[in-house]
Parts: sequence; structure tokens; C-alpha cells
Amino acid sequence: MSREYFATVARGLESLAAQELEELGAQSVQPGFCGVAFQGDRKLLYQVNLWARLPFRILLRLEAFPCQDAEDLYRGIQRLPWPEYLTPEFTLAVDATGKTQQLNHSHFTALQVKNAIVDQQRQQFGARSHVDTQAPDVRINVHLHRDRCVVSLDSSGSSLHRRGYRPAVGTAPLKESLAAALIRLSGWTSDLAFMDPLCGSGTLPLEAGLQGLNIAPGLFRQQFGFTTWPDFDAVLWQSLRAEAQTQQRTQLSMPMWGSDRNPDVIEQARQNAHNCGVADHIWFEPIDVQDIEPPTSSGILICNPPYGERLGNAEDLGRFYHQLGQVLKQRFKGWTAFILSGNKALAQSIGLKSSQRTAINNGSIPCQFLKYELY
Repeated sequence: MSREYFATVARGLESLAAQELEELGAQSVQPGFCGVAFQGDRKLLYQVNLWARLPFRILLRLEAFPCQDAEDLYRGIQRLPWPEYLTPEFTLAVDATGKTQQLNHSHFTALQVKNAIVDQQRQQFGARSHVDTQAPDVRINVHLHRDRCVVSLDSSGSSLHRRGYRPAVGTAPLKESLAAALIRLSGWTSDLAFMDPLCGSGTLPLEAGLQGLNIAPGLFRQQFGFTTWPDFDAVLWQSLRAEAQTQQRTQLSMPMWGSDRNPDVIEQARQNAHNCGVADHIWFEPIDVQDIEPPTSSGILICNPPYGERLGNAEDLGRFYHQLGQVLKQRFKGWTAFILSGNKALAQSIGLKSSQRTAINNGSIPCQFLKYELY
């Protein structure tokens, strides 16, 4: 049976995520604001959670109804057949986003939704679900917008960007989902060399390695939201996981490199590479930017230098960006470089003319993903 879903994504990545969902078999794909609506069956829901690299969460839409105030919300929630999704032996949590003129506090909205659900349970079963905000069996998502309420179940549980392979992170780490998006935007494929000379704990090379070896990012996660739903199909889920494991490649045709001047974060990158099974395919080494050399005559270089929001000061960073630009210009002829920058002045210090700029948000920081053709 086909159902309606919504994949939440970082702002600016909606169209890119829509392409990925279509490749995974989603139907009626419609990019929206910070997300993508699509349709599919239960198998697709499991597949998207297992394979999609860009979304944060995959929501199963249950209902939408007019909603202006607390009474509208309570009545609308009570009309849903909650025993199909949640019985008293299962724990619950409610996430509320958005607002109306009268419902403008997310905590109150979530509390009203919880009350409507447990009141229905008491009437039907004489018992109610307990609340578990950290690891609920069923996580409910309620979104208010333009006097309407959309009710969904969160099939992912914790955010999908938390792959599960990266307990060790450096300062100001890049989300795995954003790293995957940058790699996709760059056009990198496994027949091209890959390098990140500012790799930190390794997120960009690791995500490229997973893509190149066709390793499903969901294989490292111990839990998804749908695995504790009453209708969870364990046989289907295990078959999809087994199929994903058989589709993994064993070799990359071109080298992958990650470097950073900090030996401690390089050790973290190596540990993370071991955790996700790509340690034999990515070369990590502590090297200062001024000493890096291209491993091949051509390839894709992507990096996320500090932009002064959380790391460094403007004067030192200006010199660093200039040094990075000089190294790229002098040593990386034949390569294509991509730099994610959240500081326009620092980006100008690179001293190279970009051939393409793509607006992307890194968390709350508006950034530009700059492309440099190095000839």
C-alpha cells in the first residue's frame, strides 16, 4: 500500500534530496521547504532509511486537519485511530514544530497532543503509554502551519545524519548528511581521486568512501524509529539489510586522501574509518596545508576550512585562506577544488576566481560552496 512521506533536509538541499529519493524509487516526489514529500510502500520506507544520505528524518504522514487553537488540536488528534500506531505498552514522545496565532509554544503543543493520545488510550484500554523523550518506541511529529496541523510518525528515530560510525569528532564537525551533499554537488565519482586537506575527524573522505564502495549509511545504526512500530516487518527489514551488504564493493579504483595538521584528529579519523569499514581505502596523515601535494595528476578536492564563527580569528584566518589558495594554484593544476565557506571576506582571501557558487546552510550558518577549476 502506498503511503505519503516527508523527508526533512537542510535548507537549500531540497532539490538534491529529491533526486536521491527518486533514485531510490520514491514516487510523486515534490521538493518543499526544508524537505521533500514523496510516496511509496513500506519497503520503500525501509530502503530510504537504510540508503538515503541527505535527509535528517523520514516522516510517515498520518493526517492533516484545520487547527487554530488548543481545542482544535485536541479534537483533531483524538479523531486519529491511535491503536493502529501506539498501544499502552509502547512508550511515546511528541515533537512539535511551527505555530499558529494561538498555538505559539512548542512545548504546550506537544503536551496537548500527548494528552489527547493518552486520554483516548485510557478510554479504550484503561491504561496509557508512558513518555520517553530520549528513546521512545513511537515518536510523533506535529507541524503547525497556516492554521493547519500535520501529524506524522517519525520512522527514523534519531536523525539519520548520525550514521553511528563516528563517536570521535573534532572541533566544529561537519554533519555527515551535509558532507554527503557536498560530495554529490561536486560530481565526484569513484573513478576520480578524492582529497580533503583539512579533514578534521574525516567526515568528507569517510562519506566519499561509503559512496564509492556503495555502503549503505544505515547499516551502522543500531535502531530506527520504525523498528519499534507495532507493524514492523522484521523479515523484510533483515532481507533489505542483507541485500545491501551483498551490494558493497571491495575496491576503489582511485586513491582517497585526508590530511590535517592535528595528529589527534587524524587518529580520530582513522578510528572512524575503521568503524565504517573503509580504513583500508582512505589514507589519513597529519600534514600541514603548506606541505600538501596532490596524490595524482587530477581529481576532486573538497574542504571545509574554519570561517571564524567558532574557530580562529579573522586576521589569522585571512592569511590561512590566502595560503590555501596559493597551494591550490601552484600544486593542484588539473584538479577541481571545492571550498565550503561561511565568510565572504575570507573566501575572497583565497585569491582564485570561482567558476560556480552554490548557497548552502551549514547548520545556522549561511555558506557558499565555491568551485575552482585549477588549470
